[in-house]
Amino acid sequence: MPRRVRPRPPAPQATAAGDAQPGPPRALAELKALRKNTKGALLRAWEAAQTRPRPSNPPAAAESPLSPTGPSAEDSALFRQAMREVRPLAARHARADTGSRPPLPVPLHHRADESATLYESLHNPLSLEDRLDIGEEAAFLRPGLPRRVLSDLRRGRWVLQGEVDLHGLNRDQAREALGHFLQSSLQRGHRCVRVIHGKGLGSPGRVAILKHLSRGWLAQREEILAFCQAGPHAGGAGALLVLLRAPGARGRS
Repeated sequence: MPRRVRPRPPAPQATAAGDAQPGPPRALAELKALRKNTKGALLRAWEAAQTRPRPSNPPAAAESPLSPTGPSAEDSALFRQAMREVRPLAARHARADTGSRPPLPVPLHHRADESATLYESLHNPLSLEDRLDIGEEAAFLRPGLPRRVLSDLRRGRWVLQGEVDLHGLNRDQAREALGHFLQSSLQRGHRCVRVIHGKGLGSPGRVAILKHLSRGWLAQREEILAFCQAGPHAGGAGALLVLLRAPGARGRS
């Protein structure tokens, strides 16, 4: 009698697209439940975002601590404390006095040295060395003063206290600049100054026009006691050393 063969069970059909690979029935059920719960949570979150009220204006950015929002209460208190003794001017249109600065004090030892030099120039005779030192250079000496004043001026026995440079100026500009400089020097108590007129190398014909003009202007002013050509170390033929009257003397232009 022939043996009966039992039929084999049919092969399982393929699962839907996107499902997990076949596995134990319990694991497959848990995976499906997790996927369903995740989709539900995402859907509920999206619906909540759509129904949430939106603000009409976006929130302002946080204010920087360095933004110019005015002084703090502490700064205002410090300012009021610093200004507590300040009082307004009585007159309606009053203004603070912003006049010219007072002249700088003249060192006492400089003034003493200059007085001694002037006394020596007035009372001591001119030596042979002094005569050779003056030479043939153009110079000016106020009548009544000994020539030793020129010698001391030429040899640098006076302290140089100021200078004015007339380079590049025309006739009128140079005369005005020289007048202002001399007036300012007298107000400051200066006794020895330098006037730089140049050598005329850039003038037509290489003629030192300002050199001759400045000498004439200086000789016309009563506050000038003497002047001479500067030494090689102080400008040479391009400058003059000028000796002024004592402070408080009144001169004319």
